[in-house]
Amino acid sequence: MGRTLVIGDIHGGFKALLQIFERAEVTADDKLIFLGDYVDGWSESSQVIQFLIQLSEKQECIFIKGNHDVWTEDWLSLGSDTGVWLSNGGKSTVESYNDYSLENLDLHLEFFQRMKAYHIDGENRLFIHAGYSSMHGPEKEVYSSNYRWDRTLWETAVAMDKKLKKDSTLYPKRLLLYSEIFIGHTPTLDIGITHPANKANIWNMDTGAAFTGALSIMDIDTKEFWQSEPLPALYPDEKGRNNDLFRTKIR
Repeated sequence: MGRTLVIGDIHGGFKALLQIFERAEVTADDKLIFLGDYVDGWSESSQVIQFLIQLSEKQECIFIKGNHDVWTEDWLSLGSDTGVWLSNGGKSTVESYNDYSLENLDLHLEFFQRMKAYHIDGENRLFIHAGYSSMHGPEKEVYSSNYRWDRTLWETAVAMDKKLKKDSTLYPKRLLLYSEIFIGHTPTLDIGITHPANKANIWNMDTGAAFTGALSIMDIDTKEFWQSEPLPALYPDEKGRNNDLFRTKIR
């Protein structure tokens, strides 16, 4: 019986993706859950998507959609390339598609369109790119963009008093809805952590691969994890998203 493995934000780091697959010894029996932001940053966004399309034909994969994936989907479908997106890693994504045929572009667009907003498994574990604000969970969210942009869920968990018990009236109701929550979107580097971070019942898998961190993969049952080399070491002639004008505001 295979494992269930969860993967953090990739941001065009195809070399890192291959590296964590090798280090985790991923097999076709493993179920893979990707938390989004496959593109925008390092130079191999299109290669990441092509690899994931082929991977999904061989084994069970769940692909959650991130905010950067929405931008790329809009560009593939509408040709829109806003300055905000281009300055937040989109330029490298566009360049990675320079040699693609219209047929292959359509295949990639279909892949983005099939991505899920979130996933809840049989153990009541939630997998979502960013978070949600509704006290009733993501299915009751008024603004679906929160699935890809919300940071308040993670910020709440980080700021919580560790001594607060679940039966306390002060315990955040949003966190009681699921046994565990797996997210990406907000780099753990922001709180000085370079590996998957656990706060309350949330596991943050974005270990800063877009910037100076590594890409991470984790067994959701045992919590054993594996990491790539820091992305700047794998792409020494590139800057990733380290030169983004809006880095401190938009991730």
